[in-house]
Amino acid sequence: MKPYDLTVSVTPRFVPEQSDPGQHQYLFAYTVRITNSGANPVQVISRHWIITDGNQQVQEVRGLGVVGQQPLLAPGESFEYTSGCPLPTPVGTMRGTYHCVGENGIPFEVPIAEFVLAMPRTLH
Repeated sequence: MKPYDLTVSVTPRFVPEQSDPGQHQYLFAYTVRITNSGANPVQVISRHWIITDGNQQVQEVRGLGVVGQQPLLAPGESFEYTSGCPLPTPVGTMRGTYHCVGENGIPFEVPIAEFVLAMPRTLH
């Protein structure tokens, strides 16, 4: 077991009731689960998202914490939150990084694997 190891899983979904395809407004929600798979406590300090829409336009979002919190995760503990992402296209992707700090005070980064945001029936 590594001293510092976070596992990140993301479940995206399209939110039709808050989208308006006629106005090129597509809202996606995504639920993130961060699990401390390591041997020591870890705190999530900030996030960096890279969002790419279907036109290959890239937007970067940086900010402290996740949903206004900086969760401290003991070994085996998880933190789950849901957030949203508006896009001008029915398909896009997100990927990113969590900036964390171990109990030893040393910062490290945790990659968030790319995932697809897609309105149903837009991928074949």
